[in-house]
Amino acid sequence: MEAANCSLRVKRPLLDPRFEGYKLSLEPLPCYQLELDAAVAEVKLRDDQYTLEHMHAFGMYNYLHCDAWYQDSVYYIDNLGRIMNLTVMLDTALGKPREVFRLPTDVTAYDNRLCASIHFTSPSWVTLSDGTGRLYVIGTGDRGNSPEKWEIMFNEELGNPFIIIHSISLLKGEEHSVAILLLRIEKEELDMKGSGFYVSLEWVIVSKKKEDNKRYEMTKHHVLRGKSVPHYAAIEPNGNGLMIVSYKSFKVMSADQDLEESMDEDRSEKVKEPLYYWQQSEDDLTVTVRLPEGSTKEDIQIQFLPDSINLRLKDTQVLEGKLYSSIDHEGSTWTIKENDSLEIFLMKKNEGLTWPELVVGDKQGELIRDPAQCAAIAERLMHLTSDELNPNPDKEKPPCNAQELEECDIFFEESSSLCRFDGNTLKTTHVVNLGSNQYLFSVIVDPKEMPCFCLRHDVDALLWQPHCSKQGDMWEHIATFNALGYVQASKRDKKFFACAPNYSYAALCECLRRVFIYRQPTPMSTVLYNRKEGRHVGQVAKQQVASLETNDPILGFQATNERLFVLTTKNLFLIKVNMEN
Repeated sequence: MEAANCSLRVKRPLLDPRFEGYKLSLEPLPCYQLELDAAVAEVKLRDDQYTLEHMHAFGMYNYLHCDAWYQDSVYYIDNLGRIMNLTVMLDTALGKPREVFRLPTDVTAYDNRLCASIHFTSPSWVTLSDGTGRLYVIGTGDRGNSPEKWEIMFNEELGNPFIIIHSISLLKGEEHSVAILLLRIEKEELDMKGSGFYVSLEWVIVSKKKEDNKRYEMTKHHVLRGKSVPHYAAIEPNGNGLMIVSYKSFKVMSADQDLEESMDEDRSEKVKEPLYYWQQSEDDLTVTVRLPEGSTKEDIQIQFLPDSINLRLKDTQVLEGKLYSSIDHEGSTWTIKENDSLEIFLMKKNEGLTWPELVVGDKQGELIRDPAQCAAIAERLMHLTSDELNPNPDKEKPPCNAQELEECDIFFEESSSLCRFDGNTLKTTHVVNLGSNQYLFSVIVDPKEMPCFCLRHDVDALLWQPHCSKQGDMWEHIATFNALGYVQASKRDKKFFACAPNYSYAALCECLRRVFIYRQPTPMSTVLYNRKEGRHVGQVAKQQVASLETNDPILGFQATNERLFVLTTKNLFLIKVNMEN
């Protein structure tokens, strides 16, 4: 079954074509600062992690984690191996971050480790990677109640270091499972094209039956491979599929043992020697077939027809089907050569026509190109190429003048795609070509659903909620941030991007100090008049800027409905954005 090509349906009522822009507000934002007992466990890129993919995955990693199941609860991991939590009830009575769990091993002894990563799977389950290649599945109980006790339910070494992208908890009948999505960047041993690295996405399932006294065990391990770090990757809540937004596509490398064996067979078939070789001139074609040792002319059965050919060797069908174009079947011949090969001469009816294939749809042969013929084709195409870019600009205006574009209109990436993979077959079922819809960020609006992703559409930023249960309308447009696609493109130093789960505002931060907040339009307490258009302005969208009192780089950034949390090396900042829910 081929993947269905889909599109994202924009809800026109959620767009505001008369949006006038953001008005800078000088209203002060309450900002609270907490000094950390120990510095954040930041892991900087090594000399051998020099590619853009390493920077995307690990260099721009968000060290602050938001527990979407509980309001205003954030976590980080410090350099003592402690998972620290801050849950905010009242801004004016902030407590110190408290330790909820400590990594069993001293990870600082590992030279090739990555940053530790954590994902909040459900209200009572957490998945954790210590950055050395070890995966933990932890039962936390109800994290809303204090004191909570985190207990390791699964603990296994999975090879090279990885980070956790996403995880879900599944309860089917008497079996409880946790599905986890891991990401690694590994050295490419064979194919040295490009950066020499590839990205591995691993879908791991850990499960246990309720009545069993056994510990949790790994029951499935699927691997997908690509050449770029995905912008977005998430498992569907029912575990039946996987969605990925990426610049370059991902392919399934292995799943269960049966799939691995079938892929090995496919690979062995791919490297088989072609059944025949063929070459052509303007007037005729020559097909060469290697014969089994000791073959005679009685073993060969060959039939020429004006539009097709049929060749059998003893009881084996070698060549059969419709030819690319017509031949003179009466003038076509064959002969057995001394080196145990069969040569077939086919006379073209349409002289001068170049055949791209011999038999339509047949991939068992190989075309041998004549160097003189290749040179002639290159000469015919010479007028379409040039060593210079637009060599004669006065003669003809170039179709696109990049100087007429503003910097924020230029996309630095090529087209990305959104793909859905089936959870059982791992085949692609749906594909959306995102074109110039630049990926901006993801946010969890409802923790029971998949994370939403935000894309740029023209100048706006549109928020999309995936729905795995709706096959006909799998991605729903749920909110719009007016002109934010255009505005964010001008922020060249931006590091993290987020929005409130209730869409009341979007925010981005730079690498140092500054945080920009863009609010949705709200009604005005006073009446404003637009003289240009001659109308009253009923609502205004505000932009606010907060400057943090620190020179440390920003390592983490999370948004809730009321607050922004900003993590630096030694401090945690809280910015009160909304006064009430």
